[in-house]
Amino acid sequence: MVPFSILDLSPITKGSTVSHALDNSRRLAQEAERAGYERFWLAEHHGMSGIASAATALVISHVAAGTKTIRVGSGGIMLPNHSPLVIAEQFGTLAALYPGRIDLGLGRAPGTDMRTAAALRRHMEGSANAFPNDVVELQGLLGTPREGEVIATPGAGTNVPIWLLGSSHYSAQLAGMLGLPFAFASHFAPDMLFSALEIYRERFEPSAILDKPYAMVGIMGVAADTDEEAHHLFTSMQQSFVALRRNARGQFPPPVDSMDGLWNASEKGFVDHAMTYAIVGGPETVRRKTQAFLSDTRADELIISMPVFDMEARLTSVRRFAEARQELAAAA
Repeated sequence: MVPFSILDLSPITKGSTVSHALDNSRRLAQEAERAGYERFWLAEHHGMSGIASAATALVISHVAAGTKTIRVGSGGIMLPNHSPLVIAEQFGTLAALYPGRIDLGLGRAPGTDMRTAAALRRHMEGSANAFPNDVVELQGLLGTPREGEVIATPGAGTNVPIWLLGSSHYSAQLAGMLGLPFAFASHFAPDMLFSALEIYRERFEPSAILDKPYAMVGIMGVAADTDEEAHHLFTSMQQSFVALRRNARGQFPPPVDSMDGLWNASEKGFVDHAMTYAIVGGPETVRRKTQAFLSDTRADELIISMPVFDMEARLTSVRRFAEARQELAAAA
């Protein structure tokens, strides 16, 4: 059975604080570790009052310090926002603190609005277009340094595993060319999932990192004791995406009994489309939909974002997905 992992944004729930959100991320990772998940990734987002993982390397360290065996990493670092040397030093430090447990997932989107992106990057011209060169530079900084080259200290020789993340064909093609593992953001961008996976697999070139393609796929997931409870909990994410559509980002909202009156037809269509591959339900629904999704995608790994307002319900969702995996493995 393929490994299951978790993607977390350290959501700041309505009426809560950044400190509380970061503590919840650590608790979630601890539960994931107990339940047998492969890795726990955190995403870089900026300027969003409902997300606490902007300083992603710091949050990774906070989570890794509270766990023992689960891999912890970025899903991802938005590389155009940063100098490759700075990221090499940050993740080299993490690798020294938590040996054999750190992943470095890279994306090329800003992870924020364009005004904040400009403040992060200072020079927007060509930053995303430099992405392939920056990835190769970062690989070199984390590998064996050559004479006369800049040396990342810490960083050099750590060979922190690099993943490419994306929601289009661009990163799929680049990951294949470089022989790197690839993660597709189908948890919010469903359109190019199957074509991107096909491109990645067809154009994969064996490398010192991988001898064959390794594809991770993402879903939004809420698992509860019943379908009705899960769909109730999922209204938090639906409200959050409506707010995103309206450019009215705020703290992560509590669930509601009904979305009627909280979105219009266009907004409902937008959210439903973005959540095409969401798996929301009780144990039987989760098991059936997960099996179908993995069969359709032929994924090597599944990464789940669990947008649940109540922390105890979020921990329950982690356990229910782990149980579904165990049952699918036993059936196989």
